[in-house]
Amino acid sequence: MKVLALAARNPFFGPLAALLVLIVLFSVTTSTFFSAQNFSVILQQSVVIGTLALGQTLIILTAGIDLANGAILVVGALVMAQLAQGQPPAAQFGILLVGFLVCGGLALVSGVLVARFALPAFIVTLGMYTMLTAGARLYSQQTLVVPDGPLTVLGTGGYLFGVFQITIGVFVVIASVIVLHYVLTRTAWGRHVYAVGGNPTAARRTGINVRRVLLVVYLVAGLLYALGAWQAFGRSPATSANVFGTANLDTISAVVIGGTSLFGGRGTVIGSYFGTLIVLVLQSGLTQMGLDPLYQQVLTGALVIAAVALDQFTRRVERLA
Repeated sequence: MKVLALAARNPFFGPLAALLVLIVLFSVTTSTFFSAQNFSVILQQSVVIGTLALGQTLIILTAGIDLANGAILVVGALVMAQLAQGQPPAAQFGILLVGFLVCGGLALVSGVLVARFALPAFIVTLGMYTMLTAGARLYSQQTLVVPDGPLTVLGTGGYLFGVFQITIGVFVVIASVIVLHYVLTRTAWGRHVYAVGGNPTAARRTGINVRRVLLVVYLVAGLLYALGAWQAFGRSPATSANVFGTANLDTISAVVIGGTSLFGGRGTVIGSYFGTLIVLVLQSGLTQMGLDPLYQQVLTGALVIAAVALDQFTRRVERLA
């Protein structure tokens, strides 16, 4: 019971503990997992899905869900890549702004349908996912490569302590986690987000503008998806309509494993980032153990189910307390 109470006060405690257990487990069972190079690769792999997971967290905290986040990223990336063809590096600053406007606008469309017309977030974002996936293929059926410049700068970096390679993108995603955690836990808007997810009717009766909160949540999530597209260029300058096809499911897995409740009102962005790292550590460790990738998917799915079951159990304990 004390462990549950600690986890309730610090929702990221459980994901952090699970992450540390996995690191110890794979460090003991393999000879290659515990190395600066491997940890560096895992961190660099976390930047895109980790950034998308932050936006997904905001929406799930309001008891919604976003199935279109990966598709929004792809559309934004394609638009930026298309505009960058043949342009000098200096023009990429304006192109980045266009990308943020595109992704923010697309996410805001979902927000308007959810907030103003009270449509279910699942249905709205499923429809957006379907349309944007098809739209991305209609927009460009070829692989586009952006030239070096501001669009790819997040992939540059150096070495910490001479052995640990790290990129600017890793610092950006960690800074994003810290800023969002502060906003959600130390500002009135953050408290409103949790209140809307916990009980929108009660939130409305206390004077919270539920519609406005939802609109801002979807807009901020869209801007984070644009940041994810920027991170993707740092990982690889090439993009196409066929990338990040499972990003929606990957981010939902990361958020749920990270301790955020699918029923809204509970969770942290820190936990979601830990959830992203858990999935990547699991994939890396099992690969180095020689386990078939299909088993990795089985274990990831089992973790998601276990996380939801734990959330339900914790809620029952709190109701009985």
